[in-house]
Amino acid sequence: MPTNVLGGELRCCCRDPMTGYYRDGYCRTGPGDVGLHTVCAVMTEEFLDFSREHGNDLITPHPEWDFPGLRPGDKWCVCVSRWQEALEAGTAPPVALAATHSSAVEFVTLEELRAHDCEA
Repeated sequence: MPTNVLGGELRCCCRDPMTGYYRDGYCRTGPGDVGLHTVCAVMTEEFLDFSREHGNDLITPHPEWDFPGLRPGDKWCVCVSRWQEALEAGTAPPVALAATHSSAVEFVTLEELRAHDCEA
């Protein structure tokens, strides 16, 4: 099992809705995951609006892609680059550190993630 940003075993982010690049509930990544869906984020209305305004509508359901559409409070594995963009814009959603893949710290610092820890 991959590790999380805290150095422990990567925990499940969410299974309802089923998230992750591999749709297994985990924010793990692999060769085909060009977006690096490694950050387990708790959706907020502000972040959902930000993401939609920047070309990724996470609100509208797309059953053909096995995507239910998200609401505030849902956990979802988001692309680390989108989370970083939201951070810079002041709209970064809370994160579950134990469910955030260790590779996320190649793009954002552990301190930035800790400042948004939903489990603190």
